[in-house]
Amino acid sequence: MSAEATTDERASILLVDDMEDNLVALEAVLGSLNEPLVRARSGEEAMKALLRQRFAVVLLDIRMPGMDGFETAANIKRLDQTKDVPIIFLTGTDSDAGYAFRGYATGAADYLTKPFDPWVLRAKVTVFLELHRKNQLLERMLAREQGQFDELALRLKEIEAQMAASSVDEMQELRHQVREIGQLVREMQRGHGH
Repeated sequence: MSAEATTDERASILLVDDMEDNLVALEAVLGSLNEPLVRARSGEEAMKALLRQRFAVVLLDIRMPGMDGFETAANIKRLDQTKDVPIIFLTGTDSDAGYAFRGYATGAADYLTKPFDPWVLRAKVTVFLELHRKNQLLERMLAREQGQFDELALRLKEIEAQMAASSVDEMQELRHQVREIGQLVREMQRGHGH
């Protein structure tokens, strides 16, 4: 990530594991991405973190005491605020063969077995970081476009009201306003590649 990236572009990564050694290993692998890494030592802590801030991706251990990874993932996918956050499940090699299926059925975007290849993990997380940034860009573009449409609708409503109450002499000003709106529409079309 470039040094000039804004805070908005920074994409936090939530690391959920009850084992300190695993959290340290994840931080060592992902630290070079220069994105905020947030730790959670349980499913409950993970849910609290997810409700406090947005995350680009969650790396979630399956085997944890209390709320396990499957239950945590189900809770993440159940809430409107967090349902679109991608989850990468992490589990040990001795895990049940059905864990992968159950993980995907719960809504996981990916599944890795420990010990994982650091390059593979970093590459997978990087894909989700890029998707997160592109989604943020789309959200900003849609908000800007919505503002333009709202302005256009308001101006048209004003012109309709003026036309209903206008004399012939006032029509020249209304034509000027219609031309301005036409220019705004053309600018919006260029923004869409039309």
